[in-house]
Amino acid sequence: MKNSFGISTNHNHRHRHSKVLCDRRMKMFSVKVEEGRKGRDGNLSVGPVYRNLLAENGFPSPDPDMCTAWDVFRVSTEKYPENRMLGWRELNDGKFGPYIWKTYKEVYEEVLHIGSALRASGAKPGSRIGIYGSNCPQWIAAMEACNAHSLICVPLYDTLGPGAVNFIIGHAEIDFVFVQDKKVKELLNPECTHAKRLKMIVCFTSMTEVEKKKASSIEVKPYSWNEFLHMGKEYPSELLPPQPLDIGTIMYTSGTSGDPKGVILTHENIVTCIQGLDLFMEQFEDKMTVDDVYISFLPLAHILDRMIEEYFFHKGASVGYYHGDLNALKDDLMELKPTFLAGVPRVFERIHEGVIKALEELNPRRRAIFHILYKYKLAWMNLGFKQKNASWLADLLAFRKVKSRLGGRIRLIVSGGAPLSSEVEEFLRVTSCAFVLQGYGLTETCGLTTIGFPDEMSFLGTVGSAFVYSELRLEEVPEMGYDPLGDPPRGEICMRGKNAFAGYYKNPELTREALIDGWFHTGDIGEMLPNGVVKIIDRKKNLIKLSQGEYVALEYLEKVYCVTPIVEDVWVYGDGFKSMLVAVVVPHEENTLRWAQQNSHRGSFSELCSLNQLKEYVLLELKSTAERNKLRGFEYIKGIILEPQQFDVERDLVTPTLKKKRGVLFKCYKGKIDALYQQLSGGKTI
Repeated sequence: MKNSFGISTNHNHRHRHSKVLCDRRMKMFSVKVEEGRKGRDGNLSVGPVYRNLLAENGFPSPDPDMCTAWDVFRVSTEKYPENRMLGWRELNDGKFGPYIWKTYKEVYEEVLHIGSALRASGAKPGSRIGIYGSNCPQWIAAMEACNAHSLICVPLYDTLGPGAVNFIIGHAEIDFVFVQDKKVKELLNPECTHAKRLKMIVCFTSMTEVEKKKASSIEVKPYSWNEFLHMGKEYPSELLPPQPLDIGTIMYTSGTSGDPKGVILTHENIVTCIQGLDLFMEQFEDKMTVDDVYISFLPLAHILDRMIEEYFFHKGASVGYYHGDLNALKDDLMELKPTFLAGVPRVFERIHEGVIKALEELNPRRRAIFHILYKYKLAWMNLGFKQKNASWLADLLAFRKVKSRLGGRIRLIVSGGAPLSSEVEEFLRVTSCAFVLQGYGLTETCGLTTIGFPDEMSFLGTVGSAFVYSELRLEEVPEMGYDPLGDPPRGEICMRGKNAFAGYYKNPELTREALIDGWFHTGDIGEMLPNGVVKIIDRKKNLIKLSQGEYVALEYLEKVYCVTPIVEDVWVYGDGFKSMLVAVVVPHEENTLRWAQQNSHRGSFSELCSLNQLKEYVLLELKSTAERNKLRGFEYIKGIILEPQQFDVERDLVTPTLKKKRGVLFKCYKGKIDALYQQLSGGKTI
């Protein structure tokens, strides 16, 4: 018997549900295939080896028809020639119009011409081809042309730091670059010295006459997109498809020393992930179809967006690109009406903030109804009901409006790049009327190490269980007190599998450090939960990820900021759930007293450190240092605490060699840091 809300009122039925709930909570989501072992003779302890349930008796056999990234695109073109593949919006009279689409067949023909033009320009198998610019159809056409002719695609991404593009061109020995029109000036900047080695620049649209002359002056041939397509038509070339173990891409990612590191990914790495996703998604009732649409705004130069797009191409589905302004992403969502949304935590924090702000503007009665419906639906989801069946009434009365803010058709939301707070994840699970899950991966694992299950509330705050083609284990980190054989088991996450990278380009030493006995050491600290699901709890090195997914090297920043004359010492703090950096600054006493005299302030050094005027002055000086050192925006310190006392051994804040004890420093200043973040955010998530 059911009441008017569609909820069973039968007590026996409820009892059965309690039993089912108990069983669900005890359910394992990964399988142990090897026991852990205690460390001996200088070796570290390691935890048990875990695999995905689908790989209990060994990894599934590969698909013989899908051996390379070129196979993925070629087969989809044969299967779905008239399906929409790539969509974009054009600017007309100051406004962006509706999405315009190219079919798989149209993109394939363009790829053939681009590939032929590259070959006619001297590109040979193994040549490195740079792609520099925002996500757009030309980016993909250039990438697929590389795949068709055994060329190596090297994304160029300027937010890796000052001089990164110049470094990558030189380090990867790039000869040909595809570039977005507004990035041409960066490439032709005199500071980009390695641009002189280029043979050719192809613009996604076209270059100005001044830019063409500048390129020609350093003996680089400039081409517009249409000119290059025409060359390909004039000089057609036979395809030279790659082999599985050939390098597909060298993807550069942040390094602690400042220079980016080139992650070598083979075609086998890429297709392993695609096939693994196929097998994983086959388990679930809801299937992906050719009608699914992905909105692409995360950089294609990063692994998360790249692998999602590769998977969509494999399925014959559609990818629509945002028009380039993240602040106006809502406009693209309403126009495209995507079914799949992937982002870093900051994106979802903004969505959460937007809904909360809209709630605050409702009258108290409607706001109260929203909260009642929220708790009601959440309770049924916690009992094991699927989100779409937990409360149709709550969805109808309240949550369909949240769904409509995302375009109205979202079926799946994936968060990656950094930990998503449990509060925001739960909110999205309840209100978005879509599946919400987190995954975990690095460029070195081709984007996938673990993956979450849809509709499993026990996964809240976790990154899921081992990916289909991955093996996972935790390794002891004695200096941080993490023991993989302890209770709970904690340690550095190590991974091996066919989706693990082939090494760092031209850096055998770094490769040996990261790949030991076949295991890739991620540097992330995980906790293995009793149900075989992983939770990220820490970072082994002082390289942290902010909530927008950007890496920050804290020690490096401290060295940079310490040169500021008003600064004696600085401890920089970042939180994976926040988008800003803060710091505790010990001012330079003599320079502070001089500043006080010049600005008519009196008092002891300790009293001066409590002045807001000094705090503002120190922040301005830190900003000036950041600008001089060409730090990236997210590396700027946004808030500070002034500390008159030195970080000393007596308070256990530093080691005898004066290395900062970050855990102890955090405990010491936690209250002030929390208050500072609250002040910076105005009470909102930052």
